[in-house]
Amino acid sequence: MARKYFGTDGIRGKVGDFPITPDFVLKLGWAAGKVLADEGQGKVVIGKDTRISGYMFESALEAGLSAAGIDVVLTGPIPTPAIAYLTRTFNGLAGIVISASHNPFYDNGIKFFGGNGSKLADDVELRIEALLDQDISGINSFRLGKVSRLDDAAGRYIEYCKASTTPQLDLSHLKIVVDAGHGATYQVGPAVFRELGADVVVSGDKPDGLNINDGCGSTCPEGLAAKVKETGADLGIAFDGDGDRVIMVDEQGNVVDGDELLFVIAVSRKQQGTLKGGVVGTLMTNLGMEKALEAQEIPFARAKVGDRYVNELMSERGWQIGGESSGHIICRDVSTTGDGIVAALQVIKAMSLSGKPLSALRQGMSKFPQTMINVHVAKRKDLMSVPAITEAVASSETALAGRGRVLLRPSGTEPVIRVMVEGENADEVKRHAKQLVAVVEKALA
Repeated sequence: MARKYFGTDGIRGKVGDFPITPDFVLKLGWAAGKVLADEGQGKVVIGKDTRISGYMFESALEAGLSAAGIDVVLTGPIPTPAIAYLTRTFNGLAGIVISASHNPFYDNGIKFFGGNGSKLADDVELRIEALLDQDISGINSFRLGKVSRLDDAAGRYIEYCKASTTPQLDLSHLKIVVDAGHGATYQVGPAVFRELGADVVVSGDKPDGLNINDGCGSTCPEGLAAKVKETGADLGIAFDGDGDRVIMVDEQGNVVDGDELLFVIAVSRKQQGTLKGGVVGTLMTNLGMEKALEAQEIPFARAKVGDRYVNELMSERGWQIGGESSGHIICRDVSTTGDGIVAALQVIKAMSLSGKPLSALRQGMSKFPQTMINVHVAKRKDLMSVPAITEAVASSETALAGRGRVLLRPSGTEPVIRVMVEGENADEVKRHAKQLVAVVEKALA
């Protein structure tokens, strides 16, 4: 069944525009609570990033869940993967994160984890959606859910991250620049690396509710690159607003994206004899990574875009690592979801084991030139049902046969169509991308 509200990563949109409104989120909390109550006894853990609207939606969710008879544990601002971890440790019914990830402050969203710390199952989301069209029904006061606050949530997660590498890393020889993007990692991110011994230079650690992801963090790593060179640091680490993505910068000031980080982790694990299976990427994964893994005799598979689909394919194949170019990296032997801090530590572990800087470890992979252009749309449409678009795509694919790829897909989190072309020749790639964008804009006008 098609979802009415849930996208690939929960429910997301502009604050004040339906469904990202207090009344809808109140009902969402109630509907989720009613469905979860059928799953058994337990609490729901709620965390959020640093957006100003998080206070409002936290209260709405809390009220809705309580009205459904569900006990709630509030953590305050904390990374998304921390909620997945704490949900497991509390044996919770579910975890809920109030965040719009890498989006601007004026957006927000609600995403769920099941009791196992993985994204909520499709059938559970559909059951929640079915209740959202009903009126909220009351229960007797003695059955209302209770609410408590977990004061040591950050400390618990910091210890979990530090323990994610075995043996625990000693970073006393490293100088690291951390850009928290004024988001959920602004406290725990720098703390993890400092407690492991690193000399940490921090930016993006002063959230005011409005500056999350604003010219900083994993979506804008240029400032981090400049800071690494300015301070002579060994590497830089940038997180997105909710801390499930990471982009890094090597000691030379070069940005290292999610594909390259996955490659570094996979090769290191193969060299250590700890790689189980292969690597899962997505339809957006750079062809250069696929070719580089092939040269290392490491299996590779593509999932649909979205970390939930990466996770599902990893589970099906019994593989342990996967992720996206954006920096969503999942190490299933450590975490059930994308975790920026854990992924960064895995990369640093590879550096430590090899005795090489990040610039050297990334040399084994050469990215193909890739151009991606976002085409804003008023509403979603099946692109491949439009003859002009299918003909244009076929023409580009024929021209790039064996030397590149074409991909058109609607974003799961934004009202845009992503037009992506990659290939051996940068000029040819740009030309085909512009041609396809012109066709899409005309067809959807």
